[in-house]
Amino acid sequence: MHVAHFIQRYPPALGGSEAYFARLSRYLVAEGEHVTVSTTNALDLNAFWSLRGRCLPAGISHEGGVLVHRHPVWRWPGRRYLLKALSLAPHRLWQCLTLPCNPIAWGMWHAAERMQQPIALVHATAFPYAWPIVCGLRLARRLRVPFLLTPFLHLGDPEDAADRTRRAYLRPGLLALIHAADRVFVQTELERVVLVHHGVAPDKLVLLGMGVDVAECAGGNRQRTRLEWRVTDGEVVIGHLANNSQEKGTVDLLRAAERLWQAGRRFRLVLAGPEMPNFRSFWKNYGWRDRIHRGGVLTEQQKRDFYAGIDLFALPSRSDSFGIVLLEAWANGVPNVGYRAGGIAEVIRPGEDGLLVRCGDVQSLTETLSRLLDDAPLRIALGASGQNRVRRDFQWKDKLDRVRSIYEEVVELRRRS
Repeated sequence: MHVAHFIQRYPPALGGSEAYFARLSRYLVAEGEHVTVSTTNALDLNAFWSLRGRCLPAGISHEGGVLVHRHPVWRWPGRRYLLKALSLAPHRLWQCLTLPCNPIAWGMWHAAERMQQPIALVHATAFPYAWPIVCGLRLARRLRVPFLLTPFLHLGDPEDAADRTRRAYLRPGLLALIHAADRVFVQTELERVVLVHHGVAPDKLVLLGMGVDVAECAGGNRQRTRLEWRVTDGEVVIGHLANNSQEKGTVDLLRAAERLWQAGRRFRLVLAGPEMPNFRSFWKNYGWRDRIHRGGVLTEQQKRDFYAGIDLFALPSRSDSFGIVLLEAWANGVPNVGYRAGGIAEVIRPGEDGLLVRCGDVQSLTETLSRLLDDAPLRIALGASGQNRVRRDFQWKDKLDRVRSIYEEVVELRRRS
């Protein structure tokens, strides 16, 4: 098969959907398929809308056997406000193309008109960045081939009927893209149930989930890493690896840590990952910075050392469809703490391999972290359970084999029809 993937960014850009589609593309090439990726040249997420965001050179390259087309993003001052106004027009595809967060890439749009390779199917991702998805749908309709979609829905706080994250990911224009797909890969049962509730045919949905490569995230040097972090004897280390931001729970985690330090608790907090503007604004006035190590973007070895050096992992995020970092923590025998929101609420099994807290409840987050700081046997038991679960349920080969089998199924169905 010749497969066309459409995605908003591609590695070395950092992100969950970016890493997953790169892994999927390389897997397909190793299995003998041909893969063409259409993406933007944005390196930073804010490069979609800000001239300050970093970009990679535009053009065509071969990366791990994958043909990657990087199209330049189109940016201008005040674009988000103009797109916001334009998105109010009552036309579903137009609303998708004019979402203020969108990476506008005219080269991708025109390539969808001109691409002549014998494409067998198109697979696109990820919400809410609809521009690449619409371009992929445009190509699939022109060539009359199957169109598959992995939206990575962020469903937010299930107890908040007006949750802004959920409303943003389930807006009518985006739902129209889901209805237009031949198959939709979902990561959790919650995601499946929500889409069925919104009228998506159940037989169109494929429950997949994510995997983890233990060799990529385990085997770090705990002793050396804790010395570098200046961890003293008896100190517990809480780790957090994400896009540091309000949405990913970094700010709530810092607030909970402050309450614990004010109560005289002794522990160290390690933050890793790129830093978003709302985190930097909060950090400027944060008073406990001397007790926090900021690792920034990690290399592969630094990531292994990060997981080896921590004792528990905290991801009180409002915006995750799954959370591969949770699997990476479990692969190292580290327990997880998260908010009862989105995919995280299904990935973590409370009391078995981690603990869940009501979304946005900083006081409960503080108490839960305090419980694990005090109870080393509980941390070990939860981490060991998660480690066993990773070996049993979250192997990449199983997940990617499933995707390829769905590819073959939809191509054969289209051929027969």
